[in-house]
Amino acid sequence: MKYARLSKEQLEELQPEFINFLATQSITETEWMDIKVNKPEVAEAEIDVFSDLIWEGVLSKVQYLENISELHMHLFHLTDKEMKLISVKVLNPEIDLRTKVGFGWFKRNFQSDFVEYLSAAKAYSDDKNKDKFELIKQGAVITKGELYQWFDEIIG
Repeated sequence: MKYARLSKEQLEELQPEFINFLATQSITETEWMDIKVNKPEVAEAEIDVFSDLIWEGVLSKVQYLENISELHMHLFHLTDKEMKLISVKVLNPEIDLRTKVGFGWFKRNFQSDFVEYLSAAKAYSDDKNKDKFELIKQGAVITKGELYQWFDEIIG
């Protein structure tokens, strides 16, 4: 398995797609029920292959990721050629950027000496989607990129 198995909830959401996936392998509903009961390891392998296919599709379309912690924001723009990063560090230990109050403080003080910025870019490895997935495994979430674009205008 290249990425991670989809959760039970994700699989339920993607049930029509999973049925189509099984159909492409000429597995009927009756056969699938039999596989689940009598060959659970085969069923698990099918779910893993399906999960990787879904992840490949999602990762190939991802353009922005955000990883926000108490005092840091790591905002990624995933271009065709490289991963661009805008890193924000808050030097006020009383602030938690994950809260409404903390983010409000940040919006009022983003140009103060209590906030540091860093921007960087890094080329992908041989597997662009795997690089993106690693960021997600580290806590990044897929976004539309509004925060990245806002910062890019301010510090760019």
